Amino acid sequence: MYMVAVKRDFKAQHFLIGGDWGPENELHEHHYQVELQLEGESLDKHGYLVDIVDIERHLDAIVENYRGKILNDFPDFAGLNPSIENFSRIMCMDLSAKISAENISALTLKIWENEIAWSSFRHTR
Repeated sequence: MYMVAVKRDFKAQHFLIGGDWGPENELHEHHYQVELQLEGESLDKHGYLVDIVDIERHLDAIVENYRGKILNDFPDFAGLNPSIENFSRIMCMDLSAKISAENISALTLKIWENEIAWSSFRHTR
């Protein structure tokens, strides 16, 4: 199985809802790190699993969509906590819909909200 990954970072804000999490219930900022991993069993005719430049373009676009914004304000988070678990699923599914490489069998999106806490979501095709 081949794997390729691209990583980016950005800052965004959120506040948690539905429970008593102290300061997490107040608007605050995280310096997120996002890593998109793609996997597949075969390479294309150029010897690539996927064109990294194309993946960077898609990842950069989604990161710019959230950069400096409040996650709670996005329709994808309506009725949901903007947790890193939900955030990783939302970003992964969005990227999966945009990446058309036929030999990709799975995408995993991992989000760190600080140096020690991360969540990931894996989507298989």
